[in-house]
Amino acid sequence: TVLVIFMSLPGLALFYGGLVRSKNMLSVLMQVFSIFSLVAVLWVLHGYSLAFTSNPNSALDPFIGGFSKVFMSGVGVGAVVETFSKGVVIPELLFAMFQLTFAAITCALIVGGVAERMKFSAVMIFTALWFTFAYLPMAHMVWYWGGPSAIDFAGGTVVHINAGVAALVAAIMIGKRNGYGKVSMAPHSLTMTLIGAAMLWVGWFGFNAGSNLEANDYAVLAFANTLFATAVAALTWTVIEWAVKGKASLLGSISGAIAGLVGITPACGFVGLGGALVIGAASAAVCLFAVMWLKSKLGYDDSLDAFGIHGVGGIVGALLTGVFVNPALGGAGVVDYSTDPAGTAAYDLVAQLTSQMTGVLVAVVWSAVVTFIILKV
Repeated sequence: TVLVIFMSLPGLALFYGGLVRSKNMLSVLMQVFSIFSLVAVLWVLHGYSLAFTSNPNSALDPFIGGFSKVFMSGVGVGAVVETFSKGVVIPELLFAMFQLTFAAITCALIVGGVAERMKFSAVMIFTALWFTFAYLPMAHMVWYWGGPSAIDFAGGTVVHINAGVAALVAAIMIGKRNGYGKVSMAPHSLTMTLIGAAMLWVGWFGFNAGSNLEANDYAVLAFANTLFATAVAALTWTVIEWAVKGKASLLGSISGAIAGLVGITPACGFVGLGGALVIGAASAAVCLFAVMWLKSKLGYDDSLDAFGIHGVGGIVGALLTGVFVNPALGGAGVVDYSTDPAGTAAYDLVAQLTSQMTGVLVAVVWSAVVTFIILKV
């Protein structure tokens, strides 16, 4: 939980702050810091309850929780939740605070799509609404209710696709920065960005390995995949950029690492190191394509490539998770104990990929529609 806080404060703040022009650095730092604070308050007030309880209306339960734990009602000393191993429990308040950190960084990621052109008041109002109507339903659908049937170990759909698509929609609706394409908008401090990226990588071990909720071999698997896939992705981006542009860059290496972290997030506890290698390389290659070609081709101003890396990387990772979870490829396999109590069903590539595509589609559509409505209003 502390490591995931470290990802936002100061990790993401410094990562984003170094990427903007010097005149906008304090603005970005303030936005990330304040978004974290706002979401922490809203999570205690109503967020945890709506994400991680059942809705008394059965028709709404697949989409959103109820109000039984508003202001952490009943979530005190002695309250526990089960982990993935039957009979193993952890304090519920710990679980609630862990999930708070995920909600906070997801909302803060969106800043990357609209940096340098959105008022502080608008950022805060948007965050409060988006958190309530986009993040909480996705967290409830994927991590509480269990549908759609896509597997997502640590937040490929809930966090990265959700935030990345919101950043894209917001960037398009708000419009380009003044002087975009005409004046230099180069990062003012890649030193600061590197520091932030390194903090993100370190904190991501809490994000991914911590999502196992237990210190066991699956937590170690998530840890190892997070380390390996990220290194592969950093080198992949560097090599491709070197080949295309004639030289490597620090920004490219950093971007590749973040793309790898994003891509391995939904897969980290499900795939072997071979799968992590492919996911890391593919995430870097596809994200580089999105950042270097797709953005200019379509003409949107995704300031800090929130969509190009988090949205695109999340989609790549979510889809490839469905491939490399296959035990024949070193994966952990997928067992639905509700329909297969003995856990004997064979892995089905077509069925699992269909589930992954469904999960991606739900995340994209939900985030895009909610973001559009909020900004329009």
